[in-house]
Amino acid sequence: MALNLNNLKHTYGRLQFDKGYMSPQFITNQERSLVEFDKAKVLVTDQKIANVQEIVPLLEKTTQLSVPLLIIAEDISKPVLETLVVNKMKGLLNVAVVKCPGFGDRKKALLQDIALMT
Repeated sequence: MALNLNNLKHTYGRLQFDKGYMSPQFITNQERSLVEFDKAKVLVTDQKIANVQEIVPLLEKTTQLSVPLLIIAEDISKPVLETLVVNKMKGLLNVAVVKCPGFGDRKKALLQDIALMT
């Protein structure tokens, strides 16, 4: 799976949309400005993640399994984003966050498509 600043491409279903990751600190391939994950777990939510405690069990599980985590969310609070970035920079988490694409009913349909493909 590869993400660049302008879109998300899911290699299995060729899904693309115009949203980039929420921090350049998530980049794993500096040469190509990409986030590249193998066998990532994906969290898809139409909710705002306001508190890191909401996702701690998932973060712990992906760390325990040594798998990357892609979060596609309606929004994420600044403190949660900062926590994820700091832990990514320390090498404690392998994570990237993308804001949900689209608006209204189109957004809901896109999220359902992404959830079905992952």
